[in-house]
Formats: sequence, C-alpha cells, structure tokens
Amino acid sequence: MQLDQAERRLQDSQTKLACLRNRDNVSKNPRGDNMKDVKVERRSPSPTQVGEDNSLNQPQSKRQLTQDNVKSIKNSLGNGVKDVKLEQRSTSTFQTSEGSQNKPLSRPQLVIPAVNPKISQPIKMSESGPKASSGSGSRASYSSVKLKGDISHRTAPEQDTVETPAKATKRKFEQKEHKDLIRMISSSSSPRTIPCQTGSLISSQHKRKLRSLILCPTNDQLFVTSALDGIVNLWQVQGRGSSASCLSNTDCSSSKRRWPEDIAWHPQGNSLFTVYSADGGDSQRTRVNFLNNKPHVKGIINNIEFMPWEETCFVTGGSDHAVILWTEKDGDNSWKPKALHRNTHSSAVMGVAGMQQKQIIISAGADKRIIGFDVQSGRADYKHQIESKCMSVLPNPCDFNLFMVQTGTPERQLRLFDIRLRQTEIHAFGWKQESSESQSALINQAWSPDGWYITSGSADPMIHIFDIRFNAYKPSQSIRAHQKRVFKAVWHHALPLLISISSDLNVGLHKIT
Repeated sequence: MQLDQAERRLQDSQTKLACLRNRDNVSKNPRGDNMKDVKVERRSPSPTQVGEDNSLNQPQSKRQLTQDNVKSIKNSLGNGVKDVKLEQRSTSTFQTSEGSQNKPLSRPQLVIPAVNPKISQPIKMSESGPKASSGSGSRASYSSVKLKGDISHRTAPEQDTVETPAKATKRKFEQKEHKDLIRMISSSSSPRTIPCQTGSLISSQHKRKLRSLILCPTNDQLFVTSALDGIVNLWQVQGRGSSASCLSNTDCSSSKRRWPEDIAWHPQGNSLFTVYSADGGDSQRTRVNFLNNKPHVKGIINNIEFMPWEETCFVTGGSDHAVILWTEKDGDNSWKPKALHRNTHSSAVMGVAGMQQKQIIISAGADKRIIGFDVQSGRADYKHQIESKCMSVLPNPCDFNLFMVQTGTPERQLRLFDIRLRQTEIHAFGWKQESSESQSALINQAWSPDGWYITSGSADPMIHIFDIRFNAYKPSQSIRAHQKRVFKAVWHHALPLLISISSDLNVGLHKIT
C-alpha cells in the first residue's frame, strides 16, 4: 500500500512539474518557436538513418522538420535524372530555450550504409556526334552515342549530400602515381602465374563477329561490345563477375551497313565515341549529328583514344596517314580538330595513344614506324622504326615511360619501349599460332591494373598472359577460353575478373582466384 501511494504521489508531482514548465514556455514565447537546430551533420544520400529519442527526465517533444532537413538528390548520367527525397537528421542536436540550459535531445544516430547501388532500369541510348572526313571516293565519320538512364554511382558513407545538375559539368582530373616498373622487366627466370578459372560464356547477342570491348571509366559495372553487325551493346556485370546482362543496344551502322571501326568512352562515362568510314553514296541516319570539320581526307579511321590529360580531348589515326587531335569546346559536345602531322607516316596509322607524364602522342603505323609527337613543342621528338608493321600501341597504366606496340612478327608480336630511350627495344615476346601464321589487326591487348601483366587474344581460342618480369619470350601462361579465336581480354578495374570476346560470338567471364 505504501509503495502504491508513493508511486501515485510521484506521478502527480511529475504531472504538475510538466504543466508548470509548459506554462512558463508558452508565456515566454506564445508561438512556440523557441526550438532551433544548433548543429546538423549531413550524411550521404544513400544511408538509412535510425534515431532513438531519450525521454528520461525530459518532456516529450516532436522533432522539428524544416525545409533544411529535406534535400532533393539528383543522380544523373547524361540527361537522365532521378529525384530522391532524403530526411537529414542531426547526430547531435540540441534544443535551446530562453533562460534555460541546453539539454541533449537525442542519442547519436546509427548510420547504416546502403549496399552498392545497382542500375534500376536499362539505359537508353541516343546518337549524336561529330563527322570526320570526306574525300573524292570515301568519307570517314565520327558519331557519339549518348547514354541515358538512372545510374547510382557509389558514394562514401560520410560524403556530403550534393545536387548534381542534369547538364554535365567539368570532370575532376585525378593525377595517377608513377611507378618505376621498367627496371624489373625481364629480371626473373620464372614467371608469376595468375590463378584464373576457365569462365562462363555468355551469348554476345551479336549476329556477326565482335570488334570492340571497352570498360566504362567511371562505373565498374558497365562495359560495351561492338561487332560487324553495327550494333553496340551495353552490359552490366552481375554477381561479382559470375554473369553479365545486356541492358540495351544501339544500331550504329550506316544505311549501307558500315560498322564502327573503333569505340572510346568519354572520360565522364556518359557517352561513347565511334569512328568508321563510308563510301561517298552512303548516307548516315538522320538522328546522328555530324561536325562540319573534315580533317581526315580518305579511308578508314582505325583508332580513337581519349588522352589521359586534364583537358578533355581525343586523338584519331587514319588510313590517310594523319594523326588528328580533337579538343572539346565549352563542354557542349563541340570539338575542334587539329592535324598534328600528315606526312610523318608513309602508310596507315593503325594505333594512337597518349602518355601521362607529358603531352606526348604515340602513333604506330603500317609503315613500321613509331612516332612520339610532343603537343607542346609541336614536333616529333621520338622516332623509331622496326622490321615489322605496327598494329596498335598501349601505354602502361603505372609506369608513365613504358609502352607496348603490337607488331606482325610471329612469336615476337609484342614489343616494350621506354619513351626516354631512342632506337631501343627493351623486351619482346609473343606466341606461336597453330591455326594461322598471319597476325590480324583485330587481335588486341590489355594491361593489368598493376602494370605487371599483358593479356592478348590470338588466332587460336586462347588468352595469352605475359608477365613483363619474365625473361623468356613466350607467354607466362595461356588459358583456353573460347571455341574460336579470341579478339581481346581485358582486366576488370575492381573485380578479380577477365572479360573476353571471341569470334564464337560469346562474351567470356573468367574469375581470378
């Protein structure tokens, strides 16, 4: 009985105390606007936030929701925009009343980061872009395939909420760190092999032989393939590389069914650039916009590459022996071409690439010449000629002085060079082909992200892997990956995965364990 009476007296006292406090607050501020947020910590757009009110020795009060607590988040790629409303809460919010001390209103919020976002719906493609060349008998063209759709890029849990405008802004250039790998080339008598599994094969959904395979530079989940059917397919990697799904496709062929000769991603990852040639009577689709500039005068545009520099620009090399630098104007999909050289090569330019440490453009030609053109000085500072035609050039991603050139010499197809050394070949290696002795320009290579390995396709159904530290001239290992010739195998940027394309019309996914 005494305990019950004591509890009732305590409840009565608490009720009277609450009434007195409320009466005092109302008399001082009849509108009740004595609540104000002192500190608000912004969180990322994706986390789920859970709060717990502390009601001990405090009057209950509702949280104040103002316009500052609600932000509109726009995640966009191209022109696709998705609006998401997020209620931002404070991790340490205090309420202040006149004549009273600050009292904590809530415990720190528990922030649960969201899982890696996925693409919510297929990305739509629409074409627009520049035109390249016209001559007496042929015309070479450039087109830009724009990607549209809702893609959520990964954000750090503590990243501020930002509003991304629908119109593309200037990209943030990140300077990579140089690593000296050249001193380790051909230094080991035994190779370091990659534990790679024979992967799964997925239908490419192309009707003719595949031509290109390019990874997206800004989204680890995306890559594209193109083929001689003129179709460009956009793919998304699923299940950490166990499979891939085709999100959409775009017909980039001309009315006479000319296919893209080469493809390059824009550094922002929101569009693709394709190059190809067409006969004089071959008209392009009306939905493709072309630039009025025509720097290439004839033949096929063999290669297009964006430069690894702060200023957004790309370079093309063509069968007219020319190397053209295209610079973006005002970020409005407008490009200004400049011919770097037209007569330095005596035959078709097969490959172009930019070095990272200086604005030097390497070009490799069917005339057996390798040219390094310094954009700043306006002259070719590096010249080298080998005994075989050159078909492509590929700078190392880590050592800014190292680059590889693919040649037509059997068993010595791949050559390594140092941009600082004139007339010097550091190392050469290759493979013996069983099905064909000729070397196809459709066979391509790729560096591993750490710069130590090169993968190459071949006329056989094999992926050849070369460890540049191995002092032999043969592959450090070869993987039977397809049923027919392999055109290319690229290293995924974030996953232990190789992605390959083949003339068997399949895309191969090979896990590195």
